[in-house]
Amino acid sequence: MSGSGLFITAMNGLHLIADLYCCGGTDGALREREILETMCVQECRDAGLTPLGAYFYQFFDDTGEAAGVTGTVVLAESHLAIHTWPESGDVTLDVYVCNYSRDNSDRARRVFRRVIEKMSPENSIVHTVVRGAPPEADGRAAGAPQRETPLSPDRPGRNAGAPS
Repeated sequence: MSGSGLFITAMNGLHLIADLYCCGGTDGALREREILETMCVQECRDAGLTPLGAYFYQFFDDTGEAAGVTGTVVLAESHLAIHTWPESGDVTLDVYVCNYSRDNSDRARRVFRRVIEKMSPENSIVHTVVRGAPPEADGRAAGAPQRETPLSPDRPGRNAGAPS
């Protein structure tokens, strides 16, 4: 903040966050590291984002069988992070992009939408956060978190919080 009361920031980004419940998943994506990693990296590329690297970790249950996966795709534009619980069919997903040199918001939305489609949740809670937005006159951030449920307009009542 400058002495004149102006709020100046180079930060400008979009953070998309989802809690996905009762996912059907795509051919082992909830349980198998390699499948999930390949899908996430490819979806980032297909959306026009720039993967710089990926780290995905495979969890195993007490019998040695593949269990959940946690992973991150580091992007030139920022990141995608995903965590799976195949025993309950749950997934958390977040995609964050910076919009410093170009607006990557539509690219982020595409990756987010496609990964959610591939996870095939019965229910979801989605939040959209505009990052780096200067405060409003009342002190609230212009990009304060918003709860959204627009993922399944063709399946009314399927998203948590959606009218039934």
